Amino acid sequence: YGFINTCLKSLVVEKYGEETWEKLRLQAGVQDSFLTFEVYKDEITMQLVDKACKILGVPADMVLREFGEYFFEFCKRSGYDHMLRTLGGNLYEFIENLDALHSYLSLSYQAILFLFVFPQEMNAPSFRVEKNEDGSMHLHYYSDRRGLCHIVPGIIGAAALDFFNIEISMEIVNQTEEEERTGKKEHIVFLVTENSAFSYKERKKFSSSPQYLADSEKQIEKQLNKEDLEKAKNTIRDRGSSVCPVKKSHWKTIRGIITLGKGKLLRGFDPVYPKSLWVDTKTFCNGLPFHMVFDKELRVKQAGVSIQKIVPGLQTMGICLDHYFSIVHPEVPFTISSIQKFINSQFVFQTRREMMPESWKQRPMLELRGQMIWMESLQCMLYLCSPLLRTLHELEERQMHIADIAPHDVTRDLILLNQQRLAEMELSNQLERKKEELRILSKHLEEEKKKTEALLYAMLPQHVANQLKEGKRVEAGEFKECTILFSDVVTFTNICAQCEPIQIVLMLNSMYLQFDRLTTVHDVYKVETIGDAYMVVGGVPVPVPTHAERVANFALGMIIAAKGVQNPVSGNPIQIRVGIHTGPVLAGVVGEKMPRYCLFGDTVNIASRMESHGVPGKIHLSSSTYQCLKYKNFEMIERGEIEVKGKGKMHTYFLIKNKTATENEIMGRP
Repeated sequence: YGFINTCLKSLVVEKYGEETWEKLRLQAGVQDSFLTFEVYKDEITMQLVDKACKILGVPADMVLREFGEYFFEFCKRSGYDHMLRTLGGNLYEFIENLDALHSYLSLSYQAILFLFVFPQEMNAPSFRVEKNEDGSMHLHYYSDRRGLCHIVPGIIGAAALDFFNIEISMEIVNQTEEEERTGKKEHIVFLVTENSAFSYKERKKFSSSPQYLADSEKQIEKQLNKEDLEKAKNTIRDRGSSVCPVKKSHWKTIRGIITLGKGKLLRGFDPVYPKSLWVDTKTFCNGLPFHMVFDKELRVKQAGVSIQKIVPGLQTMGICLDHYFSIVHPEVPFTISSIQKFINSQFVFQTRREMMPESWKQRPMLELRGQMIWMESLQCMLYLCSPLLRTLHELEERQMHIADIAPHDVTRDLILLNQQRLAEMELSNQLERKKEELRILSKHLEEEKKKTEALLYAMLPQHVANQLKEGKRVEAGEFKECTILFSDVVTFTNICAQCEPIQIVLMLNSMYLQFDRLTTVHDVYKVETIGDAYMVVGGVPVPVPTHAERVANFALGMIIAAKGVQNPVSGNPIQIRVGIHTGPVLAGVVGEKMPRYCLFGDTVNIASRMESHGVPGKIHLSSSTYQCLKYKNFEMIERGEIEVKGKGKMHTYFLIKNKTATENEIMGRP
């Protein structure tokens, strides 16, 4: 169920973090979230537990025990706190009524899960508890699901500490295949003992003052005479009033029989019974319309009027009960000994279709739910029950009416109440599904947003793109010094004339993909590409003092990368020219429909002239760039004065290599 898997996710996230949960669920191959009332395969839960053991490096029994402790708290936070607290006045009563609580939840919510018992539709585990003479208990746990028994000590231990202020230990004393129940099931027997005669809170309170404890014992003992003390002890022992049925200390017994503040003995309650039963047979059968009495041979001795109406065969006294009914829960053979063993469980009977009247054969079979009471004097079993009906629809399907159920039977109210609750649950399920759909859509939207932003940041500097997204006007900025690079393909015009357009596109794409990767390696900004021209800048839009070195290393990488791109005409590696110049620029966003981040100033023109007046396969530097690189471990040679169009004579240089960086470092290879 989603409730279990949600709890497991909550435990991992809370104690180990979101990253651990993400790793766990990916290895287990399960989704990120679960709907509370949705049914999921057992394999999902088992996979999560298995992967949790491997990732956390913890044995399965420890993981399951920790999950059990956490699951108890999770149930309390989920609204079951008051319901759990009212199960019993001590641990024995609490465990004894777990099956009954599950039965109610299964009826009320149909498909809701609670604690370590699952709905009957999923072959629910069952619990049976026995008191031992030394005050310990034997807890019998039956389940179809192997390997989950270690959850039980976690939950029971947490409940004992929280509700009854006691610490307990639970150890497995027997583990077998259960033959008594229908089918092969795991049967685990736990020995439950209290760790100390004093409760957990009391130990903390009194551990620091042992003298106070001893003095208090003596003082109380003086107030009680031996005869009254013995009677009170016997009364308390007979009533089984301990929080957990374990052996008490003398002091604890005294405390249990004294009214605090008054010092008076609490007398035991002795019920009064009439000499004869003042209810006639007819009234009893009408007042309890759904009841049956049967003997050790399962022969029916008595039945309520409503159950006789539905199953006419019961009007023949002495017929065998198992001919007309089968036991649905607990899954035990239909024998008096099996029923006695599970007498504290709620029993669910279902009518046998072949024994029903013709009018019932097309309807769903009727189920009865109730308790068994053994009448020792009569050597008979009394089954006090009610129809197991969840909704008005189920009532109508069986062509029954509210009037068929006794006025004192809360089943009448439960059917009406549950009708409303099921409607609320359906609405809750719809809201949960919508919430999950919204979460998935939101996740997809976030992924698409990241793709859009990545595309936008590829076109514009990030801070500029963010300003445009916010609707702000981007002001032009002046950069006092930056380094600009231009490159182009030698004889590109001739190549275009002799090739198919697709070949040109493939050639440029192959080259630009490598250049784009190098911009990331050397952290320079790609301004634009026009045809075969490629333009980058260092120191813009984020000013850095190493702008010239970055662009120089990028240029060296371009020359190496170009050697791996094939000329579609000759089949030889292509050749490129590279020109670099350093100087001031003005940068800003131009246009609204397809905004571009552009550079303006004479520095751009001179960098372009360095490229156009360059030499194939060489990196042409202006004197200003040379001055920036002069003492930076770069090998450069002087070209001399050349005539530059529009600029006259200029002293220029060629960049040869970086003296300290290897080719792999230049190319960003590992």
